[in-house]
Amino acid sequence: MNEQKKITVALAGNPNVGKSTVFNELTGMNQHTGNWSGKTVSVAVGKYGFNAKDYSVIDLPGTYSLTASSAEEEVARDYICFENYDCIVIVVDATNLERNLNLTLQILEVTKKAVVCLNLCDEAKKKGIEIDIDELSLNLGVPVVMTTARSGNGIKELKSMIESVSSGNVKTFSVKTKYP
Repeated sequence: MNEQKKITVALAGNPNVGKSTVFNELTGMNQHTGNWSGKTVSVAVGKYGFNAKDYSVIDLPGTYSLTASSAEEEVARDYICFENYDCIVIVVDATNLERNLNLTLQILEVTKKAVVCLNLCDEAKKKGIEIDIDELSLNLGVPVVMTTARSGNGIKELKSMIESVSSGNVKTFSVKTKYP
């Protein structure tokens, strides 16, 4: 690894959106996690190099909300809200975007150092779901990258966007969220 500062990237998202698969594709590891009761809460840590920079990746437990209702969600919430990271990748399921936006919006109220990883794009395509990522990015105020992590599609683009956001080369902005 290089002598420079390691860039810390957190992966967050709902359970079953392919977060661990994204982690494995980024790091080259073979991490398997499960979100079932009785399982010890653990956070996977991996690393990768990209464009002569070193990255440390933290795979947080899946959570539906920053309002923690389990030990797993508490670990994820505390990391998102109180730890120092250079970029957070919010992994969302392209086949069920609406369900995933609750957590996404909550995270974006905490930080704008974020990239939305729109995963499972192959499944969305099979279901006839089309998502305008430029419009989604504009509405969220952060970049959106399409991936199909299990085949590695979009991972290089994700790494590039992580680099751009963590270095400040991509400007993100706050969007006012109106709640009923």
